[in-house]
Amino acid sequence: MWTQIFALIVKELLAVLKDRRSRFVLIGPPLIQLLVFGYAATFDLDHVPIAVYDQDRSAAARDLVARFSGSRAFQVVATLDNGARINSLIDSRKVAMVLSIDRRFTRDLLRHRPAPVQVIIDGRNSNTALLILGYAGSIITDFSTAWSASHGGPPLPAVLEMRARYNPELSSRWFIVPGIVAVLTQVVVLLVVGLSVAREREAGTFDQLLVTPMRQIDILLGKGLPGLLIGVIEASVTILAAVLWFHVPLRGSLGALYLGLILFVASVTGIGLMVSSLATTQQQALLGAFLFMVPTIILSNFATPIANMPPLLQDLTQANPLRHILAIVRGVFLEGAGFGSLWPHLWPMAIIAIVSLAAAGWLFRRRV
Repeated sequence: MWTQIFALIVKELLAVLKDRRSRFVLIGPPLIQLLVFGYAATFDLDHVPIAVYDQDRSAAARDLVARFSGSRAFQVVATLDNGARINSLIDSRKVAMVLSIDRRFTRDLLRHRPAPVQVIIDGRNSNTALLILGYAGSIITDFSTAWSASHGGPPLPAVLEMRARYNPELSSRWFIVPGIVAVLTQVVVLLVVGLSVAREREAGTFDQLLVTPMRQIDILLGKGLPGLLIGVIEASVTILAAVLWFHVPLRGSLGALYLGLILFVASVTGIGLMVSSLATTQQQALLGAFLFMVPTIILSNFATPIANMPPLLQDLTQANPLRHILAIVRGVFLEGAGFGSLWPHLWPMAIIAIVSLAAAGWLFRRRV
Protein backbone atom coordinates (compact mmCIF):
# COMPACT_ATOMS: atom_id res chain seq x y z
CA MET A 1 0.00 0.00 0.00
CA TRP A 2 2.67 2.50 1.03
CA THR A 3 4.67 1.75 -2.11
CA GLN A 4 1.69 2.79 -4.23
CA ILE A 5 1.08 5.89 -2.11
CA PHE A 6 4.76 6.85 -2.39
CA ALA A 7 4.60 6.42 -6.15
CA LEU A 8 1.53 8.69 -6.28
CA ILE A 9 3.30 11.27 -4.09
CA VAL A 10 6.28 11.28 -6.46
CA LYS A 11 3.90 11.60 -9.42
CA GLU A 12 2.16 14.60 -7.78
CA LEU A 13 5.45 16.32 -7.00
CA LEU A 14 6.67 15.83 -10.56
CA ALA A 15 3.36 17.13 -11.92
CA VAL A 16 3.68 20.26 -9.79
CA LEU A 17 7.32 20.87 -10.71
CA LYS A 18 6.87 20.22 -14.43
CA ASP A 19 3.72 22.32 -14.85
CA ARG A 20 4.56 25.96 -15.56
CA ARG A 21 1.49 27.33 -13.75
CA SER A 22 2.14 25.17 -10.70
CA ARG A 23 5.77 26.28 -10.54
CA PHE A 24 4.60 29.88 -10.67
CA VAL A 25 2.22 29.20 -7.77
CA LEU A 26 5.15 27.88 -5.72
CA ILE A 27 7.58 30.69 -6.55
CA GLY A 28 5.72 33.77 -7.80
CA PRO A 29 3.06 34.58 -5.16
CA PRO A 30 5.28 33.74 -2.14
CA LEU A 31 8.14 35.89 -3.43
CA ILE A 32 5.87 38.81 -4.33
CA GLN A 33 3.96 38.71 -1.05
CA LEU A 34 7.13 38.37 1.00
CA LEU A 35 8.58 41.50 -0.59
CA VAL A 36 5.31 43.45 -0.51
CA PHE A 37 4.43 42.66 3.09
CA GLY A 38 8.01 42.81 4.29
CA TYR A 39 8.79 46.23 2.86
CA ALA A 40 5.55 47.97 1.85
CA ALA A 41 3.05 46.77 4.45
CA THR A 42 4.04 48.73 7.54
CA PHE A 43 2.26 50.64 10.27
CA ASP A 44 5.28 52.88 10.85
CA LEU A 45 5.32 56.47 9.63
CA ASP A 46 8.55 57.75 8.12
CA HIS A 47 9.20 61.17 6.57
CA VAL A 48 5.64 62.46 6.92
CA PRO A 49 5.49 65.75 4.99
CA ILE A 50 4.65 68.69 7.26
CA ALA A 51 4.51 72.47 7.00
CA VAL A 52 5.64 74.92 9.70
CA TYR A 53 3.86 78.19 10.49
CA ASP A 54 6.15 79.88 13.01
CA GLN A 55 4.65 83.14 14.24
CA ASP A 56 7.09 83.52 17.13
CA ARG A 57 10.41 83.19 15.21
CA SER A 58 12.42 82.84 18.42
CA ALA A 59 15.22 80.51 19.47
CA ALA A 60 12.79 78.34 21.41
CA ALA A 61 10.49 78.03 18.39
CA ARG A 62 13.45 77.14 16.16
CA ASP A 63 14.50 74.48 18.67
CA LEU A 64 11.04 72.94 18.56
CA VAL A 65 10.99 72.98 14.75
CA ALA A 66 14.46 71.41 14.70
CA ARG A 67 13.17 68.55 16.81
CA PHE A 68 10.46 67.88 14.23
CA SER A 69 12.78 68.18 11.22
CA GLY A 70 15.41 66.00 12.92
CA SER A 71 12.91 63.27 13.65
CA ARG A 72 12.73 60.28 11.30
CA ALA A 73 8.95 60.49 11.40
CA PHE A 74 8.64 64.00 9.93
CA GLN A 75 10.01 65.97 6.99
CA VAL A 76 9.49 69.73 6.77
CA VAL A 77 8.52 70.48 3.16
CA ALA A 78 7.10 74.01 3.54
CA THR A 79 7.59 77.05 5.76
CA LEU A 80 4.61 79.43 5.85
CA ASP A 81 4.61 83.18 6.36
CA ASN A 82 0.85 83.32 6.95
CA GLY A 83 -2.01 80.94 7.54
CA ALA A 84 -3.70 81.42 4.17
CA ARG A 85 -2.04 78.34 2.58
CA ILE A 86 -2.81 75.88 5.37
CA ASN A 87 -6.11 74.62 3.97
CA SER A 88 -4.83 74.33 0.39
CA LEU A 89 -1.74 72.36 1.45
CA ILE A 90 -3.80 69.83 3.41
CA ASP A 91 -6.56 69.64 0.78
CA SER A 92 -4.03 68.82 -1.94
CA ARG A 93 -2.31 66.24 0.32
CA LYS A 94 1.02 68.03 -0.06
CA VAL A 95 1.37 67.91 3.71
CA ALA A 96 -0.22 65.67 6.32
CA MET A 97 0.27 68.08 9.23
CA VAL A 98 0.86 71.77 9.87
CA LEU A 99 2.77 72.82 12.98
CA SER A 100 1.54 76.25 14.07
CA ILE A 101 3.53 78.07 16.79
CA ASP A 102 1.78 81.01 18.44
CA ARG A 103 3.48 84.40 18.62
CA ARG A 104 3.26 84.25 22.43
CA PHE A 105 5.16 80.96 22.56
CA THR A 106 8.47 82.14 24.08
CA ARG A 107 6.82 84.72 26.35
CA ASP A 108 4.58 82.08 27.90
CA LEU A 109 7.49 79.66 28.29
CA LEU A 110 9.55 82.27 30.17
CA ARG A 111 6.58 82.97 32.43
CA HIS A 112 6.19 79.22 33.05
CA ARG A 113 2.71 79.27 31.57
CA PRO A 114 1.24 76.84 29.02
CA ALA A 115 2.65 77.85 25.62
CA PRO A 116 0.19 77.34 22.76
CA VAL A 117 1.30 75.04 19.92
CA GLN A 118 -1.24 73.83 17.39
CA VAL A 119 -1.01 70.82 15.09
CA ILE A 120 -3.47 70.69 12.18
CA ILE A 121 -3.72 67.14 10.83
CA ASP A 122 -5.26 65.64 7.71
CA GLY A 123 -7.94 63.44 9.27
CA ARG A 124 -9.16 61.64 6.14
CA ASN A 125 -7.26 58.56 7.26
CA SER A 126 -8.05 58.33 10.96
CA ASN A 127 -5.42 55.69 11.77
CA THR A 128 -2.63 57.70 10.16
CA ALA A 129 -3.87 60.88 11.84
CA LEU A 130 -3.73 59.22 15.27
CA LEU A 131 -0.18 58.01 14.63
CA ILE A 132 0.91 61.49 13.52
CA LEU A 133 -0.71 63.00 16.60
CA GLY A 134 1.11 60.51 18.84
CA TYR A 135 4.50 61.26 17.28
CA ALA A 136 3.92 65.02 17.48
CA GLY A 137 2.78 64.82 21.09
CA SER A 138 5.89 62.85 22.04
CA ILE A 139 8.22 65.45 20.46
CA ILE A 140 6.43 68.36 22.14
CA THR A 141 6.52 66.59 25.52
CA ASP A 142 10.27 65.99 25.17
CA PHE A 143 10.78 69.66 24.28
CA SER A 144 8.75 70.78 27.29
CA THR A 145 10.70 68.52 29.64
CA ALA A 146 14.06 69.76 28.32
CA TRP A 147 12.95 73.42 28.52
CA SER A 148 11.79 73.13 32.13
CA ALA A 149 15.01 71.41 33.16
CA SER A 150 17.28 74.02 31.51
CA HIS A 151 15.33 77.15 32.57
CA GLY A 152 14.50 76.26 36.15
CA GLY A 153 10.84 75.75 35.51
CA PRO A 154 8.60 73.38 37.44
CA PRO A 155 8.80 69.76 36.28
CA LEU A 156 5.89 68.40 34.33
CA PRO A 157 3.26 66.90 36.65
CA ALA A 158 3.35 63.58 34.78
CA VAL A 159 5.89 62.26 32.32
CA LEU A 160 5.24 59.19 30.21
CA GLU A 161 8.05 56.63 30.30
CA MET A 162 7.38 53.90 27.74
CA ARG A 163 9.02 50.50 27.53
CA ALA A 164 7.83 48.05 24.89
CA ARG A 165 8.22 44.37 25.68
CA TYR A 166 8.93 41.85 22.90
CA ASN A 167 9.46 44.65 20.33
CA PRO A 168 11.65 47.38 21.88
CA GLU A 169 11.87 49.46 18.70
CA LEU A 170 8.14 49.13 17.99
CA SER A 171 8.94 48.03 14.44
CA SER A 172 5.81 46.90 12.63
CA ARG A 173 8.01 44.65 10.48
CA TRP A 174 8.56 42.43 13.53
CA PHE A 175 4.78 42.02 13.73
CA ILE A 176 4.03 41.60 10.02
CA VAL A 177 6.88 39.38 8.78
CA PRO A 178 6.20 36.44 11.16
CA GLY A 179 2.58 36.54 10.05
CA ILE A 180 3.71 36.15 6.44
CA VAL A 181 5.03 32.68 7.34
CA ALA A 182 1.47 31.51 7.99
CA VAL A 183 -0.23 33.45 5.18
CA LEU A 184 2.19 32.31 2.46
CA THR A 185 1.99 28.71 3.66
CA GLN A 186 -1.79 28.81 3.43
CA VAL A 187 -1.73 30.33 -0.06
CA VAL A 188 0.70 27.75 -1.45
CA VAL A 189 -0.90 24.69 0.17
CA LEU A 190 -4.42 25.69 -0.82
CA LEU A 191 -3.46 26.27 -4.43
CA VAL A 192 -1.28 23.17 -4.80
CA VAL A 193 -3.74 20.79 -3.13
CA GLY A 194 -6.80 22.50 -4.57
CA LEU A 195 -5.53 22.10 -8.11
CA SER A 196 -4.42 18.50 -7.75
CA VAL A 197 -7.66 16.58 -8.45
CA ALA A 198 -9.03 19.31 -10.73
CA ARG A 199 -5.91 19.09 -12.86
CA GLU A 200 -6.38 15.31 -13.19
CA ARG A 201 -10.02 15.77 -14.20
CA GLU A 202 -9.13 18.32 -16.86
CA ALA A 203 -6.37 16.10 -18.25
CA GLY A 204 -8.68 13.07 -18.29
CA THR A 205 -6.33 10.97 -16.13
CA PHE A 206 -8.45 10.91 -12.98
CA ASP A 207 -10.61 8.05 -14.26
CA GLN A 208 -7.45 6.08 -15.01
CA LEU A 209 -6.36 6.63 -11.42
CA LEU A 210 -9.66 5.26 -10.13
CA VAL A 211 -9.31 1.94 -11.98
CA THR A 212 -5.92 1.25 -10.39
CA PRO A 213 -5.73 -1.16 -7.41
CA MET A 214 -5.41 1.84 -5.08
CA ARG A 215 -8.18 2.51 -2.59
CA GLN A 216 -9.84 5.89 -2.28
CA ILE A 217 -8.02 6.57 0.99
CA ASP A 218 -4.72 5.80 -0.75
CA ILE A 219 -5.53 8.29 -3.50
CA LEU A 220 -6.52 10.86 -0.90
CA LEU A 221 -3.22 10.41 0.97
CA GLY A 222 -1.26 10.52 -2.27
CA LYS A 223 -2.93 13.82 -3.16
CA GLY A 224 -2.65 15.39 0.31
CA LEU A 225 0.83 14.47 1.51
CA PRO A 226 2.68 16.36 -1.28
CA GLY A 227 0.85 19.54 -0.27
CA LEU A 228 1.82 18.98 3.35
CA LEU A 229 5.46 18.47 2.38
CA ILE A 230 5.50 21.54 0.12
CA GLY A 231 3.81 23.63 2.80
CA VAL A 232 6.37 22.78 5.48
CA ILE A 233 9.27 23.48 3.06
CA GLU A 234 7.67 26.79 2.02
CA ALA A 235 7.23 27.78 5.67
CA SER A 236 10.87 26.87 6.42
CA VAL A 237 12.13 29.07 3.58
CA THR A 238 9.98 31.97 4.81
CA ILE A 239 11.23 31.51 8.38
CA LEU A 240 14.82 31.67 7.15
CA ALA A 241 14.02 34.85 5.20
CA ALA A 242 12.39 36.42 8.27
CA VAL A 243 15.45 35.70 10.44
CA LEU A 244 18.31 36.22 7.98
CA TRP A 245 16.92 38.89 5.65
CA PHE A 246 14.47 40.89 7.77
CA HIS A 247 16.37 40.27 11.06
CA VAL A 248 13.30 39.33 13.08
CA PRO A 249 14.43 37.52 16.27
CA LEU A 250 13.43 33.87 16.71
CA ARG A 251 13.32 33.46 20.48
CA GLY A 252 11.08 30.50 21.21
CA SER A 253 10.87 26.75 20.69
CA LEU A 254 11.43 25.48 17.15
CA GLY A 255 9.72 22.23 18.11
CA ALA A 256 6.53 24.05 19.10
CA LEU A 257 6.72 26.16 15.96
CA TYR A 258 7.03 23.17 13.63
CA LEU A 259 4.35 21.19 15.46
CA GLY A 260 2.00 24.13 14.94
CA LEU A 261 3.03 24.40 11.29
CA ILE A 262 2.40 20.68 10.66
CA LEU A 263 -1.05 20.87 12.27
CA PHE A 264 -1.81 24.03 10.31
CA VAL A 265 -0.67 22.55 6.99
CA ALA A 266 -2.74 19.42 7.73
CA SER A 267 -5.81 21.63 8.36
CA VAL A 268 -5.29 23.59 5.16
CA THR A 269 -4.58 20.38 3.22
CA GLY A 270 -7.97 19.02 4.28
CA ILE A 271 -9.66 22.22 3.15
CA GLY A 272 -7.73 22.14 -0.14
CA LEU A 273 -8.82 18.55 -0.75
CA MET A 274 -12.43 19.55 -0.13
CA VAL A 275 -12.10 22.34 -2.70
CA SER A 276 -10.40 19.96 -5.12
CA SER A 277 -13.10 17.32 -4.67
CA LEU A 278 -15.88 19.79 -5.43
CA ALA A 279 -14.18 21.50 -8.39
CA THR A 280 -14.29 20.01 -11.87
CA THR A 281 -11.84 22.47 -13.48
CA GLN A 282 -8.69 24.24 -12.31
CA GLN A 283 -10.45 27.60 -12.66
CA GLN A 284 -13.15 26.47 -10.23
CA ALA A 285 -10.46 25.21 -7.85
CA LEU A 286 -8.67 28.58 -7.95
CA LEU A 287 -11.90 30.46 -7.26
CA GLY A 288 -12.76 28.10 -4.40
CA ALA A 289 -9.32 28.54 -2.86
CA PHE A 290 -9.51 32.34 -2.99
CA LEU A 291 -13.09 32.25 -1.67
CA PHE A 292 -11.72 30.56 1.43
CA MET A 293 -8.52 32.61 1.76
CA VAL A 294 -9.96 36.13 1.90
CA PRO A 295 -12.27 35.71 4.95
CA THR A 296 -9.72 33.62 6.83
CA ILE A 297 -7.08 36.35 6.48
CA ILE A 298 -9.55 39.04 7.59
CA LEU A 299 -10.61 36.95 10.61
CA SER A 300 -7.10 35.87 11.58
CA ASN A 301 -5.67 38.84 13.52
CA PHE A 302 -3.14 39.37 10.73
CA ALA A 303 -3.97 43.06 10.40
CA THR A 304 -7.37 43.61 12.06
CA PRO A 305 -7.47 42.94 15.83
CA ILE A 306 -9.92 40.18 16.73
CA ALA A 307 -10.79 42.04 19.95
CA ASN A 308 -12.36 44.82 17.85
CA MET A 309 -14.73 42.43 16.06
CA PRO A 310 -18.31 41.67 17.14
CA PRO A 311 -18.59 38.84 19.71
CA LEU A 312 -20.11 36.42 17.18
CA LEU A 313 -17.20 36.87 14.77
CA GLN A 314 -14.74 36.49 17.63
CA ASP A 315 -16.26 33.09 18.38
CA LEU A 316 -16.13 32.10 14.69
CA THR A 317 -12.40 32.84 14.53
CA GLN A 318 -11.82 29.86 16.82
CA ALA A 319 -12.55 27.63 13.80
CA ASN A 320 -10.01 29.52 11.67
CA PRO A 321 -6.66 27.68 11.60
CA LEU A 322 -4.89 30.83 10.40
CA ARG A 323 -5.87 32.62 13.61
CA HIS A 324 -4.17 29.92 15.73
CA ILE A 325 -1.00 29.59 13.66
CA LEU A 326 -0.51 33.37 13.70
CA ALA A 327 -0.62 33.31 17.50
CA ILE A 328 1.88 30.42 17.49
CA VAL A 329 4.31 31.99 15.00
CA ARG A 330 4.29 35.42 16.65
CA GLY A 331 4.52 33.84 20.08
CA VAL A 332 7.61 31.82 19.12
CA PHE A 333 9.29 34.69 17.24
CA LEU A 334 8.65 37.59 19.60
CA GLU A 335 7.67 36.19 22.99
CA GLY A 336 9.97 33.17 23.18
CA ALA A 337 6.95 30.91 23.71
CA GLY A 338 7.14 27.14 24.16
CA PHE A 339 4.75 24.19 24.19
CA GLY A 340 3.07 25.16 27.47
CA SER A 341 2.01 28.66 26.53
CA LEU A 342 1.03 27.63 22.97
CA TRP A 343 -1.09 24.63 23.95
CA PRO A 344 -4.38 26.65 23.86
CA HIS A 345 -3.74 27.13 20.12
CA LEU A 346 -2.26 23.71 19.34
CA TRP A 347 -5.19 21.53 20.38
CA PRO A 348 -7.89 23.52 18.51
CA MET A 349 -5.79 23.28 15.36
CA ALA A 350 -5.44 19.52 15.83
CA ILE A 351 -9.24 19.25 15.98
CA ILE A 352 -9.60 21.45 12.89
CA ALA A 353 -7.11 19.21 11.05
CA ILE A 354 -8.99 16.02 11.96
CA VAL A 355 -12.37 17.49 11.00
CA SER A 356 -11.16 18.98 7.70
CA LEU A 357 -9.37 15.80 6.61
CA ALA A 358 -12.37 13.66 7.57
CA ALA A 359 -14.72 15.98 5.66
CA ALA A 360 -12.37 15.86 2.65
CA GLY A 361 -12.43 12.05 2.72
CA TRP A 362 -16.24 12.00 2.90
CA LEU A 363 -16.56 14.48 0.02
CA PHE A 364 -14.00 12.58 -2.00
CA ARG A 365 -15.96 9.33 -1.66
CA ARG A 366 -19.25 11.06 -2.51
CA ARG A 367 -17.84 12.75 -5.59
CA VAL A 368 -16.21 9.56 -6.85
